[in-house]
Amino acid sequence: MSIELEVVLCLLLAAGVVAGIGFLDAGAVIRGGEGVVAGLTTAATIRAVAGIGLAAGAGLYLVSTVATVAVIVLFLPHPIR
Repeated sequence: MSIELEVVLCLLLAAGVVAGIGFLDAGAVIRGGEGVVAGLTTAATIRAVAGIGLAAGAGLYLVSTVATVAVIVLFLPHPIR
């Protein structure tokens, strides 16, 4: 395959992942009574993990490792309900 075709295929894969994660995020966010919104942290975590997966799949292991540590440090103080 040519280099241009490989780049286009990688971009199409990334676009598909982003579109699929958008649907998952929309399902994770729930609006309850009295305007209470829940699930934003879950949606953010799903999006962050998708980005880490794309970085690892592209061979950017240092970036994915640093992002994993950052996500753990940022979300660790939040209680799980």
